[in-house]
Amino acid sequence: MAKIIDETPRPTAKERVQQTVDSVQGSQVWSSIFRPGSIFRKGYTDSPRNRSYVIMNSVLYHLHPVKVKRHAVKVSYTLCLGGLSFFLFILLTVTGIFLMFFYRPEATAAWDDISNLQTSVTFGLLVRNMHRWGAHLMVLSVFLHMARVFYHGAYKPPREFNWVIGVILLTLTLLLSFTGYLLPWDQLAMWAVAVGTNMMGYTPVFGQEVRFVLLGGAEIGSETLLRWYVLHVLFFPFIIVIFMAIHFWRVRKDGGISGPL
Repeated sequence: MAKIIDETPRPTAKERVQQTVDSVQGSQVWSSIFRPGSIFRKGYTDSPRNRSYVIMNSVLYHLHPVKVKRHAVKVSYTLCLGGLSFFLFILLTVTGIFLMFFYRPEATAAWDDISNLQTSVTFGLLVRNMHRWGAHLMVLSVFLHMARVFYHGAYKPPREFNWVIGVILLTLTLLLSFTGYLLPWDQLAMWAVAVGTNMMGYTPVFGQEVRFVLLGGAEIGSETLLRWYVLHVLFFPFIIVIFMAIHFWRVRKDGGISGPL
C-alpha cells in the first residue's frame, strides 16, 4: 500500500509567530480596544492620514498637534514654563498622596504627625521638602509663564479667553499654596489663617459669612484645619485639573503657541 507523503512545507517559527500576531490583531477584542488608524491595528500603513489618526486616537498623543510651528519648539521662546508648571503640579500630586498616608487633619495630632514624618518615616523629610519646594516653584513658574505670555502679546485675540483661564489658574495656584501653609498647624500657620480670614471678613456684603465658613465657626479651631485640609487636597486640585484641561484644549484650538512679535 502506497504511503502518502505531505510535501507541504511546514511554517517556520517566525511565520507561526506572525500568524499568531495576525490572528490576535484581527480579533474583535483587539479591534474594540485599538481604534482605526492605530499602529497596533492589522493592515496599518504609514501615511499622513494614519499618522494623524495615531495622534488623535491616543490618550496621551492627542495633547500634541500633528504639526507645530518652528518657533514653538524653541526653548528660548517659551522657556518651557507652561510644561514646567504642569510637571510641578504632577510632582505635588504624587508627593501629596505620600504625605496623606502619615497625616491626620486633627488639631491635636497634626504637628506630631509632621514631626514624626520628618524623623521616623523613611524618606519622609525628603518627600515633604520636595512637596514644599515644589509648591514654591510652581507659584514662581506659573507667574513667570503668565509674564512671558503677556510680554509676547499672547493674550490678544483669539487667545483672550485662554488668558482669563490662565489668570484663574494663577489664583487657584496661590490659594492651593496658601491652604497648604496651614496644615502643619504651628504658630506660622495659625497667624497666617488668622490674617487671611480677617481680610476675607472685610469683603462687602458676604465677608463675614465667608469667614465663618472657612473657620468652621467664630474662631480658629479643629474645624478650621479640617476644612482647609479638604480645600487643599480635594477641592482646589479638582478645580485646577478642570481648568488645566480647558487651558490645554484652547491652546490647540486657538492655533497653538502664539508667534513672536
